[in-house]
Amino acid sequence: MNIKAFSLLLIMAAFLAGAFIAVLDPVEVNWAWMGSVLAAGAIGLVMFRRAHHSEASSGHRLSGNMQQLGGSLESILKNLSELCDRKEELPVYEARFEIDRLFREDLNRFANARESMIHVFGMQNYADVMSAFAAGERYINRVWSASTDGYIDEVNQYLVKARDQFREADGLFRKLQAEVAENPAVSHA
Repeated sequence: MNIKAFSLLLIMAAFLAGAFIAVLDPVEVNWAWMGSVLAAGAIGLVMFRRAHHSEASSGHRLSGNMQQLGGSLESILKNLSELCDRKEELPVYEARFEIDRLFREDLNRFANARESMIHVFGMQNYADVMSAFAAGERYINRVWSASTDGYIDEVNQYLVKARDQFREADGLFRKLQAEVAENPAVSHA
């Protein structure tokens, strides 16, 4: 059994034991037992957090996630550019289906791997990339909503805005990747 699974079991056991101790006597709680159980739960929580951090910052996982992040941004930007190029031909009510088809998988992959940027680039750089990414994602969602409501001008306007935000996110991401590649010994974190 790995440490992460053991720590989760310890947390659950502490919770159940605490609940059991709390209902043994309806008037008074045995604080000596309850304190021991709470301490065991706290130890399990610390173990879990350390194991999770260690797992999330392992070199193999970071490398794979960074490739996923770059690939997702590249794919999103390519698809947005293609949609912007043909936005005049895109039927307004079909735009939402194109959004779902072209972007959902890449947006989800990026969101699942984004924590790796903290370990590689540092918190501030992560926040900068995520700020542009989140704005682009909001604009994509606005395109979807405008498509549902039949507002062609909004669809066209927010496609361009989304593309611009994802260009910014991709540019920041690529710049940070290049900095790390140039000087891998210097950590942004």
